[in-house]
Amino acid sequence: MNLKKLHHVAVIGSDYKKSKHFYVELLGFQIIRENHRPERQDWKIDLRLDDCELELFIKPDCPPRPHYPEPETAGLRHLAFRVDSVEKTAAELNRLGIETEPIRTDDFTGEKMTFFHDPDGLPLEIHE
Repeated sequence: MNLKKLHHVAVIGSDYKKSKHFYVELLGFQIIRENHRPERQDWKIDLRLDDCELELFIKPDCPPRPHYPEPETAGLRHLAFRVDSVEKTAAELNRLGIETEPIRTDDFTGEKMTFFHDPDGLPLEIHE
């Protein structure tokens, strides 16, 4: 087995304009490429943040995500981003109109962390 590192993560969103604005304009991902796929009735936007790629599939007719935090279902639980300061990043997110949960300490690492959500309710974490 010759796995080296994670290449990309794929996320499904339901609203092209909202999802693209959130990930690109608010969070700062860069667009690598963007393709409309009429045969699948969706968009695929490849995004980059540092050396990590995010595939954003926009499917207007996708079923909604189960309510967070319960019930948890199999599959992707959340995406986590490393930051220098959870307090500063949370304050910046709040200034952009993105609500964050109260900052807490990770029980196992002792590091600060908090959650926020994308337009479709996918939990996103910032972690020191």
